[in-house]
Amino acid sequence: MMDWTGKRYWLVGASDGLGEALARRLSAAGCALVLSARSGDKLSSLARSLPGKAEALPVDVTDPESLQAAYRDMGEIDGVVQLAGVYWPFGAKDWDATQATTMAEVNFVGAMNLMGAVIPHFVQRDRGHIVLTGSLTGYRGLPRSAPYTASKAGIMALAESLHADTRGSGVRVQLLNPGFIRTRLTDKNDFRMPFIMEPEKAADIVLKHMEKGGFQRAFPYGFGLLFRAAQFLPDALYYRLFA
Repeated sequence: MMDWTGKRYWLVGASDGLGEALARRLSAAGCALVLSARSGDKLSSLARSLPGKAEALPVDVTDPESLQAAYRDMGEIDGVVQLAGVYWPFGAKDWDATQATTMAEVNFVGAMNLMGAVIPHFVQRDRGHIVLTGSLTGYRGLPRSAPYTASKAGIMALAESLHADTRGSGVRVQLLNPGFIRTRLTDKNDFRMPFIMEPEKAADIVLKHMEKGGFQRAFPYGFGLLFRAAQFLPDALYYRLFA
């Protein structure tokens, strides 16, 4: 079991949903936190409500200079958790170019910008913990989700490559691939969401994975197993079942 006492982590995308729930779990475990998102008011309120040491540091993940300046100003951290994301449910038949580009910029390019701020220093000092957030949707293409699925698949490939680069070093890279979590983003869906989880339950899973897990965690378990197994289906059968 990992001892969080004395650790300091940067949570990017911490203002609500899974980010907020994870902040509460980590703070209760004794971890000091730097909380980032675009909403300064929400972050400040969350920081004040936590039992442990926490500070609010608003950033825009689409602005690499904002992230680099924030990282320089905050001082030493032991790890970073990437949780920032946006979502609108649509695909080819109702394509929205503006929303599609925003998902790419916030979800994927935002993760790239965050890595650009932290990973050179982590590699140089040979120490650091990186947690990236993909999605079960990123394993293979799904209907009505092309921009979101593509952005999450990019994060998953990024995490896999960074994990390959840092194996055997003091830098640890992990990947989270959650299913449906009840948040303001999934509230936009007008379809049934199997095995939807509350943020608090999802945060418990994330914390356990961060403490003692391997590289990748897809959850909830049964639903995640379905998506991972679907990677091995022939194209004709996969699209007949999922599209």
